[in-house]
Amino acid sequence: MGDIHSSFLFGLLVFLIVCSAFFSSSETGMLSLNRYRLRHMAREGHKGARRASELLGRPDRLLGTILVGNNIVNILAASIATVIAVDIWGEAGIAISTVLLTIVVLIFGEITPKTLAALRPEQIAFPASHVLLLLMRLLYPVVWITGAISNLLLRLLGVDPQHRHSDSLSAEELRTVVRESGQSLPSNRQDMLLGILDLEKVTVNDIMVPRNEVTGIDLDDDLEQIVAQLYATTYTRLPVFRHDFNQVEGVIHMRQIARLLTHNTLTKESLLATCTQPYFVPESTPLSTQLINFQKEKRRMGIVVDEYGEVIGLVTLEDLLEEIVGEFTSQPTGDGQEVQAEDGGRYLIDASANIRDVNRKLGWHLPCDGPKTLNGLVTEALESIPDSGVCLKIGPYRLEILQAEGNRVTRLRAWQIGKPAEAQDDASTA
Repeated sequence: MGDIHSSFLFGLLVFLIVCSAFFSSSETGMLSLNRYRLRHMAREGHKGARRASELLGRPDRLLGTILVGNNIVNILAASIATVIAVDIWGEAGIAISTVLLTIVVLIFGEITPKTLAALRPEQIAFPASHVLLLLMRLLYPVVWITGAISNLLLRLLGVDPQHRHSDSLSAEELRTVVRESGQSLPSNRQDMLLGILDLEKVTVNDIMVPRNEVTGIDLDDDLEQIVAQLYATTYTRLPVFRHDFNQVEGVIHMRQIARLLTHNTLTKESLLATCTQPYFVPESTPLSTQLINFQKEKRRMGIVVDEYGEVIGLVTLEDLLEEIVGEFTSQPTGDGQEVQAEDGGRYLIDASANIRDVNRKLGWHLPCDGPKTLNGLVTEALESIPDSGVCLKIGPYRLEILQAEGNRVTRLRAWQIGKPAEAQDDASTA
């Protein structure tokens, strides 16, 4: 009879250790679940995810249920282990059972199940949610009493138990999530998502075509010259102005005047009649706002003005979308590429190139919070219009001026010394 009794107690002890492992793994598994993946799975109808979401909706009750159950199991296991050990070793069995049970519980009831649950939270938490929901209802009175006492102590310590931190992500945190998405999200889609997030930090002034590079129709030109320009243009839309670009009359779409050109009936009056009203855009408008404004106004081109109302450039919907998806095509006009690679990690660069474009193409970190072009960066750093042959140092980057015409630098050679992490903000001449 004694052997049967001892076998029963030993079997019960093993069962209690298994229960301890269950509570330990359940706690770690539930708290290790990815909340955003959990919400997605719950919306998709996954039953385990819905049960887990219900449990995590009241974390105080969930933890109360797990801790009450775990403590009951561990106390019972300790008592039974003591009885078994005393039967075997007498009074010395108390100390022996304490040591042995501690080791067994740590290995089999805590460390191993918690590690497994941390590595496989969904496989542990979803099946365990069945039992936890049942136990939450059965142990509700005990959990409610212990929770009330715990909340009272928290209030005495100045902590509001009802206050919870928001699970919403900031833009920077969302960037981190996108970057760490790994192989689950292709790199090109990561770049697109990051580009959307960066729209808040970039303004129209950063991507506009500068005024001196804008191609438009001057109504003061001869009609023959205007017609020749329209036939030769590679653009779909052109601004129409009179004498000076500050006097923009409208924007012409080539499709609207194609018939006039075909039948050779184009006049300046008919050209103006087919123009749409110009759409003016403040230079400081964030791209995220401008994208919405383009959609509201049903426009694809905006005339950029500064704080004094002076026209300083032009921005298109294509320019804005390129910030998200990258360049669609190369520019239709121009003498060649803005950036040309040379041997030894050096590059020949058109000084009118946008600094952000150069950084993106070369993976550099030239400062772009001030001047927007390399010419502007050089002249600001030197505080003068340099001659060719001058070499400029900006952090780990070297800019050698190869050609300067009039009041601007037109071409330079650039290379990087050291690692990008060594970049500094100071600029000096060499």
